[in-house]
Amino acid sequence: MAQQLDPNNSDGDNGGFTLEPELDVDGAGEDGSFGFVIEEEQEKVVTASGAVVRALDRVSGALSDIEMMSGQTIGYGRLFVTLGECRYPESNPASNAFGYLAIRNKSDGDTLFQGWMVASSPALNAMDHPRYDLWLLRCITS
Repeated sequence: MAQQLDPNNSDGDNGGFTLEPELDVDGAGEDGSFGFVIEEEQEKVVTASGAVVRALDRVSGALSDIEMMSGQTIGYGRLFVTLGECRYPESNPASNAFGYLAIRNKSDGDTLFQGWMVASSPALNAMDHPRYDLWLLRCITS
């Protein structure tokens, strides 16, 4: 237990501060919690049948919107793009869609990107390629 210092001490040893006794943590559960429950309401999401991916060829300047169904692989330029699935908030289908994409080189099959892309924040998890930019626009809801 820490020693309590006198705030009125005139010799300046403690600078006017009081040290409080240490907390006793013997009441903590196995996970270190003290029985507090923090409930976070999670937004319900719906899995869509497909997605729209926007693709940009930086060399030619060509911009394409590609409709894909879940599980489908398409070729775009020198890439293969596979859509795993697309999800969106149940309460607002037009808002924050996110999709799982895998993007590979056609020539050698190397994976260039594999993960979730968020439509409202394309730079959050972007594919890094010198020629092509691809990002999720929205889920197909019908």
